[in-house]
Amino acid sequence: MMPSQGPGGAPGVRVEDASAGTNGAARASATDDVLVRVRDLTFRRGERVIFDGLDLDIRRGAVTAVMGPSGTGKTTLLKLITGQLRPDAGRVEIGGVAVHELDKSALYRLRRRMGMLFQSGALLTDLNVFDNVAYPLREHTDLSPSLLRKLVLLKLEAVGLRGARALMPSELSGGMARRVALARAIALDPEMILYDEPFTGQDPISMGALVSLIRQLNDAANLTSVLVSHDVAETSRIADHVYLISHGRVVAQGSPAEIAAERSTWVRQFMDGQADGPVHFHYPGPSLAEDLLSRGGR
Repeated sequence: MMPSQGPGGAPGVRVEDASAGTNGAARASATDDVLVRVRDLTFRRGERVIFDGLDLDIRRGAVTAVMGPSGTGKTTLLKLITGQLRPDAGRVEIGGVAVHELDKSALYRLRRRMGMLFQSGALLTDLNVFDNVAYPLREHTDLSPSLLRKLVLLKLEAVGLRGARALMPSELSGGMARRVALARAIALDPEMILYDEPFTGQDPISMGALVSLIRQLNDAANLTSVLVSHDVAETSRIADHVYLISHGRVVAQGSPAEIAAERSTWVRQFMDGQADGPVHFHYPGPSLAEDLLSRGGR
């Protein structure tokens, strides 16, 4: 990690430098325990640059958090990792294989090694809890009904909802629905789980249970977890490593303790929830006076 200029000229932000062999992602890439390696990633939506030379590593067996303000491309990063989107430049590698170079069958096999917890939970509304969790097992395996039942019950037990297996999604609280979705995500015993804003809309009790569950499942099953979130306190409780992204790049990275100790203006604005700072509240556009005087329709 090295001091540099961050977004808005914030001094002291630890900026990821792919050429610095002793720092950040370059240091992690020297080891053999990196599962996901992102290098010089560029991705655009029209004229808008989402990522501009993004570098990061996801290490095996760890909970890695990717944090940043809304609209910085956190969910887009998950879609690039899973091959739903293709980069404009750069590489996303899983186990040394470039995701965007895989054909459809190879990409399908790769995705079977992943579990995904969607922000909404994405439960199938016409299936009960048991059948939601059983769905990937029925689609991707030839298990006997008795073995499938045992596996589903084990997954539901892991998230504390074995007794709720007959309930429909409409009968579940938000926290319960998220846990059912997690049981489904681990149904095929994935190598890696991707969490897209898992704490959104959760009450304090449900959030606390989910935070603990993510950490416990990661350690008990030797998973690799990628956690996308802007919830600072909850993420800091369970993450082994945190990347903060803004303006298309990693602007700071380290353990939760290292991030908490960082004094740069940008990091402090995000971590402390400050309204004023390098990250602007208003979406970029012309001045208000120019807009008011314009004769355009909108």
